[in-house]
Amino acid sequence: MYNLAKDNPDSAYYKWLDRKPNRRKNLAKILSDKQVDRLSQSFLVSGLSRTLKNLGEEPVIIDNKKVLKSRNRLKDYYTFIKGYFDVEIDTKIDSVGDKKGKVTYIIKTGRAYTLDTITHEIETPALDTLYTKIENKTLIKKGDVFNNENLSLERERITNYFRNNGVFHFQVNNISYDVIDTINPYKNYKLNVVTRIENRDVRKGDTIVKEPFKVFKISQVNIFTNSRKNEIDKQNDSATYKDYNIYSLGKLNYKPKALANSVFINKGDLYSDNNRKLTSTAFNNLRVFNFPTIEYVEDTINGKSELIANIYLTPIKKYNLTAFLDLTHSNIQDFGITGGLSYTFRNIFRGAEILEISGKGNIGSSQDLANPNNTFFNISEYGGNVKLTFPRIFFPLNTSSIIKKEMFPTTQFNTGFAIQNNIGLDKQTLTGGINYNWSTNDNRNNFKFELVGINYVRNLNVGNYFNVYRTSYNTLNSLAQIYNVNPAYVDGNGELIFENTLDFVADVLDGNTSLTSGDEDYKSVSSIFERYNRLTEDNLIVSSSFTFNRSTKTNFTDRNYYNFRAKLESAGNLLSLFAQNVKPEETVSANGNKKLFGIEYSQYAKGEIEYVKHWDLGGQSSIAIRTFGGLAIPYGNGTSIPFSRSYFGGGSNDNRGWQAYSLGPGRSGSQFDFNEANMKLGFNSEYRFNFFGQLNGALFTDIGNIWNIYDNVEDPDFIFQGIKSLNDLAVGSGIGFRYDFNYFVFRLDFGYKVHNPARPEGDRWFKDVSFGKTVLNFGINYPF
Repeated sequence: MYNLAKDNPDSAYYKWLDRKPNRRKNLAKILSDKQVDRLSQSFLVSGLSRTLKNLGEEPVIIDNKKVLKSRNRLKDYYTFIKGYFDVEIDTKIDSVGDKKGKVTYIIKTGRAYTLDTITHEIETPALDTLYTKIENKTLIKKGDVFNNENLSLERERITNYFRNNGVFHFQVNNISYDVIDTINPYKNYKLNVVTRIENRDVRKGDTIVKEPFKVFKISQVNIFTNSRKNEIDKQNDSATYKDYNIYSLGKLNYKPKALANSVFINKGDLYSDNNRKLTSTAFNNLRVFNFPTIEYVEDTINGKSELIANIYLTPIKKYNLTAFLDLTHSNIQDFGITGGLSYTFRNIFRGAEILEISGKGNIGSSQDLANPNNTFFNISEYGGNVKLTFPRIFFPLNTSSIIKKEMFPTTQFNTGFAIQNNIGLDKQTLTGGINYNWSTNDNRNNFKFELVGINYVRNLNVGNYFNVYRTSYNTLNSLAQIYNVNPAYVDGNGELIFENTLDFVADVLDGNTSLTSGDEDYKSVSSIFERYNRLTEDNLIVSSSFTFNRSTKTNFTDRNYYNFRAKLESAGNLLSLFAQNVKPEETVSANGNKKLFGIEYSQYAKGEIEYVKHWDLGGQSSIAIRTFGGLAIPYGNGTSIPFSRSYFGGGSNDNRGWQAYSLGPGRSGSQFDFNEANMKLGFNSEYRFNFFGQLNGALFTDIGNIWNIYDNVEDPDFIFQGIKSLNDLAVGSGIGFRYDFNYFVFRLDFGYKVHNPARPEGDRWFKDVSFGKTVLNFGINYPF
């Protein structure tokens, strides 16, 4: 395919263009001179050749020089990395067909050399003393096979230790090794290694002299809050906090304590690369300064080996306003306009705090809603949020001994509201919370503790329920054709009237129809009514949670890592204490649950765990897996889990053989519009590869389901009943396409139901695998 492409299709185009003198002129009359030139890069002229080269692979021509270069590289590898100093490598080139050949490398390694005596020679006494403290942790050990990579790693280890213990001028190239074959009349394949560190080279005038390395301490720490190096002499405001000198070009707008809290370079400490890095990271995390510049200058006044640390900070703009506007289309609205504003105040209390105020609104048009006034924009949603972030733990008790400042702790206070009109049940939502975040200094372990999280949901249009949840209505409507005993509940076509749907349900549950509690249809009506009560009730959730995240990903391009996340959440305990101090007659609902502010508050415990692992296979290929388990148990004042805290199955980030909310619970077969439960198990796997260019692909298998357990659901098809319920795990599989736009990845997955637990046992495997039953899932970025 590669050879089918033209090498220079644009050149061939210009040759064709110039072959006749009037050809360009005639084309320019139809197009323009610029467009005539652009045709050389069009798909018509060059596109086919570009596609063939992208799809194909450039032939590799046998080249004796490259063969020799490869042989030498192999020799270096086996000698210096594997320790085979007597390795012999021969090459052979053979013909294997018409214009095809193969190259064979014949490697005779011989015996590997091992390390024998390991010593060191260090000229600077201070460094020799430091080295003896870490010598027993060396990466080069007697008996190991010689490996040059281990020597390099040992060199980096020593350098890091010295530079974090005051040796400011030390560099990795100050360390060298002498590797000597042991003197023995009989070859014993042993090597002696000498770690050699000479004194430092110092330029004095036109000559370079040797001087011992010095161990430096910090004599001063100066912080310049809004100036550059060349403006030091212009500072006209200053302050001193502990041992930190703080200067400002103009009025000092920052509390000294807040700045000092981000500095890990202390007067009297030894110079340390780690402290320098921590200081840079801490100031960067404040989000009120650009990345800081930290400079060290030798202090020559007192003649000691000391350094002056100068930290230069450039403030980010104090106020920032951002806005956005989107045009949208969804299954809720045919056309919508969404807009929002966000205003950021930095350093609002002079302690590097950040206040963010945002508002968002949406107006839309929907033909599915009753619209007597014929108004085009007949649905709306709006809301706002306020978030205040402190770059420290804001708590009455001192937590510095537990959460140290090198963990970069933050405290966030947030509150918000949202109001919907003509959308679903028209909810009013109020949220608020206080949470604390911190991490280890390598940023691999992250912690979040939500001290209190408040979520209040009020449904304003409960009468619209059966218009929104049409699957439930359709089930009741079909049953009403058989069991309805009141003609007033149906219209002229015999269809159940929306407003009388609950009346029919009441007749069934009160025994006014021929249905009895043991009938399957009676159970269906009972389940729908239970779900109606659950989704129309107002919710008051006051919870606390703790989340731990660990990631071994080292950088953006790392494709060989794992992520681990665990979360524990508890809700309702605080409200339960308050409810004890309110008069009983004011706190008990009709079903016996306690109420606060006229609402039954939720009470539950929830735990979940997730593990994601990636393996890099090379060549833009990788394998990724995810496992997930979650369980939420209601207790006390709760008999079920609020909808917003429950689990669902299916969708672009879950089991892609099913659409979101259409899987489960258990083997029930998705009886509702939005199926959810309080327990979930999931396992996902993907083999990811590249088609060509920016287009990538994936083969995936998703396994999982949701169940009810320890709540008020009684239908056995919904309930997890131990090991035997694992037979109800759904299996979806398929192929996916991903196009990488660099800033994000657009994803399209074609999923199929390989094992469908909603079908009868013995008839579940591969019954829904056909092109006509393809489930399309769209997504942004990878699912895990």
